[in-house]
Amino acid sequence: MNRQGRPTTSGAEQGPTGVVETVSGHQGLALEEPLLYERGSPEMTGVDLPEVPAVTSRLGQMGREGDIGLAGLSEPDTLRHYTRLSRQNYAIDMGVYPLGSCTMKHNPRLNEKMARLPGFTDIHPLQPEETVQGALGLMDMLGHWLKTLTGMPGVALSPKAGAHGELCGLMAIRAALEAKGNARKVVLVPESAHGTNPATAALCGYQVQSIAATSEGRVDLAALKEALNEDVAAVMLTNPNTCGLFERDIINIAEAVHAAGAYFYCDGANFNAIVGKVRPGDLGVDCMHINLHKTFSTPHGGGGPGSGPVVFSEALVPYMPRPLVEWRDGGFTMEETDEDSQSFGRLTAFHGQMGMFVRAMSYMLSHGADGLMQVAEDAVLAANYVMASLSDVMTASYAGPCMHECLFDDRFLKDSNVTTLDFAKAMIDEGFHPMTMYFPLVVHGAMLIEPTETESKKNLDEFITSLRGLVAAATQGDNDRFSAAPYLAPRRRLDETAAARKPILRWSPPPASTTN
Repeated sequence: MNRQGRPTTSGAEQGPTGVVETVSGHQGLALEEPLLYERGSPEMTGVDLPEVPAVTSRLGQMGREGDIGLAGLSEPDTLRHYTRLSRQNYAIDMGVYPLGSCTMKHNPRLNEKMARLPGFTDIHPLQPEETVQGALGLMDMLGHWLKTLTGMPGVALSPKAGAHGELCGLMAIRAALEAKGNARKVVLVPESAHGTNPATAALCGYQVQSIAATSEGRVDLAALKEALNEDVAAVMLTNPNTCGLFERDIINIAEAVHAAGAYFYCDGANFNAIVGKVRPGDLGVDCMHINLHKTFSTPHGGGGPGSGPVVFSEALVPYMPRPLVEWRDGGFTMEETDEDSQSFGRLTAFHGQMGMFVRAMSYMLSHGADGLMQVAEDAVLAANYVMASLSDVMTASYAGPCMHECLFDDRFLKDSNVTTLDFAKAMIDEGFHPMTMYFPLVVHGAMLIEPTETESKKNLDEFITSLRGLVAAATQGDNDRFSAAPYLAPRRRLDETAAARKPILRWSPPPASTTN
């Protein structure tokens, strides 16, 4: 333990490294960093500010009764604090980020440069339309290419993320059914769909009915057809699905859903596996959200900002949310209504994430049509390379080939006393962020790996070699390597359940020490 009483970065307890414990808590260039409140104090400040003049508070009983107690630091200490914290985070700029289902890939700096142009960063959503014609033109161009790539005639850019896009699609479906006087009550969700699909359906007021998967990890077509009836409003299907597999029966599924008078919602979070290769509109899809932060490289993680535009079939275009970017009288405008609109209204106060639109459009233009097709091809190639390179030592859940991600389970760890969590924590000591664990739920001890198209063969080989080494250690009984891993991270293994259920949200100073 260091002088702050926290587990250190070294393997001092059981670790295999033999790193020396230090008085400072630092380990060479791995600097120990206390909390801001531990480093600073309310009496310290890096700037001189004038005294606040006395004023009559208008807050009444809501006024503050005492000092906030924020810690103050000098300017160098402030900079050092946040720089040291940043070094404790794993990032896509540091190494392979194999999270399955999340597509953590390189974000080209060209995109960042474009997004920081003043005409995009310095605008306000309440500006007059004539002053933001460039931004509206970019939104129109982005919408055009999203419709072209999906083969769908309508697009709404306003959804702020994938799950928000799901809500947008289901609200349009509900509006379409209500316009027909047929308010259905049930949404079918396959086991291999993303976890937000049933949550979104429930939020939209629907009853959720699960559809079983086959032994091949795909939708059971017979079970789906049996579940279809006059109460079913839609099916929400992820394709490629969360097992990393393409739904081969998707056209038959669409035909069965439409024959029952329902709509086909496709979760397009995995569109990066098929972009430029398959148009969802040609498969019978009625609406689909697209995660710009997955398929088109805009930043992903840290809670956002995300972006989840939704494309619509001709049957649902009248029910799309408003406003939409339209060309009128020689300029772009945000059109609220038109004669054919039966829109369910506004989804958000404003028009989406401008920075994400710019980054996605920059990515599309820099790649071109052939480049976007290669994105899908390389993503699928990389995932199958990882799958083929590990299948002799790890247990693939389903026979390949896979799409953009490959799924393993914990059968290869049987009788080793090593769990999926142990294995993932040991990956941190190898310098890799763990893959997605225990998801999807359809397999036990799941390990879902997505290498993405942006990793070189050299990087993938290093990743594969490290995993093979961990498999060998686990199967040969080297339990000490796994039981308390990670040993080399800034923090050792935490009680994650207790941290989630009993978070410490307020810092309290330690009690004053006493001397006998």
